[in-house]
Amino acid sequence: MSIQTVRNLSLALILSASALPALAGGDLNNALGGGLGGVAGAAVGGALGGSTGAVIGGAVGGGAGGALTSNRRERTGAIIGGALGGGAGTAAGNAVGGRTGGLVGAGLGGAAGAALGGNVSRSNSYDDDRRYYKRSKHRRHRHD
Repeated sequence: MSIQTVRNLSLALILSASALPALAGGDLNNALGGGLGGVAGAAVGGALGGSTGAVIGGAVGGGAGGALTSNRRERTGAIIGGALGGGAGTAAGNAVGGRTGGLVGAGLGGAAGAALGGNVSRSNSYDDDRRYYKRSKHRRHRHD
């Protein structure tokens, strides 16, 4: 790994981490995992397979990072969101700013996707709980 690659990777990690404090508490873990995973995946994928490898690596890394940092209720959404965000962010970043832009895009996209996906998944999980408890608690009893 060259000095330029290490510098680009460090810059991408710093920029990705600086965008994360705006997120809420539970989603912050998903965002950190998705962002860091997306950057790492894009860096490895870019080294192995150019820009196409970076997009694939950003998607795989974003999904894996979201999976590692999420809880049971959020896991599926964090994986899907991190993968979509990491891949799309890498592609957009590559188009705008080359390799460094791809790394920044992977971090930001993976973070946002994992946080949003985890939030949606968690909300759906609580909705399922409400439907279950509503059915079981409010039964009609016949008094013959």
